[in-house]
Amino acid sequence: MELSQLRMLKTVCETGSIARAAEVLHCVPSNITARLKSLERELGTPLFFREGRGLRVSPAGEVFLEYATKILSLTEEARRAVAPTRAPSGPLRIGAIESSATGRLPQLLAKYHAQYPQVSLELSTGTWAQLLDDIQHHRLDGVIVAVDIERPGLKRAVMYREDLVLIASESHGPLHSAADLQGKAIFMWPTGCPYRLALEQWLLRHEQVQPIISIASYGAIVGCVSAGAGVSLVPRGIYEQYRQGAGWTGYEFPELTGIDNLFYWHENAGRHPAREAFLTMLQTEFEG
Repeated sequence: MELSQLRMLKTVCETGSIARAAEVLHCVPSNITARLKSLERELGTPLFFREGRGLRVSPAGEVFLEYATKILSLTEEARRAVAPTRAPSGPLRIGAIESSATGRLPQLLAKYHAQYPQVSLELSTGTWAQLLDDIQHHRLDGVIVAVDIERPGLKRAVMYREDLVLIASESHGPLHSAADLQGKAIFMWPTGCPYRLALEQWLLRHEQVQPIISIASYGAIVGCVSAGAGVSLVPRGIYEQYRQGAGWTGYEFPELTGIDNLFYWHENAGRHPAREAFLTMLQTEFEG
């Protein structure tokens, strides 16, 4: 078993085909096919089901992929460990909920790239549950989510607090209380979003039962509000990002308190200069 075989396996699973994996790894498809078949013979079990020209990961392949990912992650950690004085370099895989990725990170990512050009930074978005799962399985190096929760093997630090802003088209007139939302369409991220939960709890405290339309995109949510179709509760980062010429007004209510956004990483990931530099920049950027 060789590291190159593990990289091939992981890349095939990520890209979905041997041909695309060959492009990523800069080798010929026949080489990947031969190396994976050799790995399967060594393990004594198929890692893929071959369906025509396509591949589907077998149950054994899914199990082995988790171990391969951990091994490759440890290999990268070992390389970093023997060169502790080097400037941050190599891959850095960051995940974030969309509100953070859209409203808080763009300028910081540009600053980070300018300061550490040798780091190959990848940013992905997802739900907080998905992102924490990716950290636990070493698929990401760090994530930013808006929940404070204990997970085995994960460390966390508060980065910043997002104030909550209720936005509504100017055509709706002023909003003074939860009762003013009666009869208005409400657009929010699907169930599980902490900002949606804050709004639901606020409405419940004021005995307001309102249907909520689920949209998994802040761009679409803001577009609906701008068109006068309804209202939404958004984190301040999104409010600031879209407020220019949006045609809506923002309202803040004392009961709608801010929600902390935290950075999570795996405690067993070892020394990771690129991640540590990213965390330091986050803390510096949002301190106070």
